[in-house]
Amino acid sequence: MNDPIVDEVRRVRDEQAARFNYDLWAIYRDIQEQQKRSGLKFISFAETEIGDPPNLASQSNGTARAGSQTTP
Repeated sequence: MNDPIVDEVRRVRDEQAARFNYDLWAIYRDIQEQQKRSGLKFISFAETEIGDPPNLASQSNGTARAGSQTTP
């Protein structure tokens, strides 16, 4: 069963992801820039800032490991 609202959200999400070549860090940085330009105050409940993407190439075993950040 198709829901037109869900279909539209998925279409828009895919279009935005494609604009950034499906790079989550690029999407994140764009959202951060949009927030700065808006002039609005945004509140985060995260304990720490996310920062830069991890350098996965420097990991010795070649596998990606989950970060130490916790979700509230």
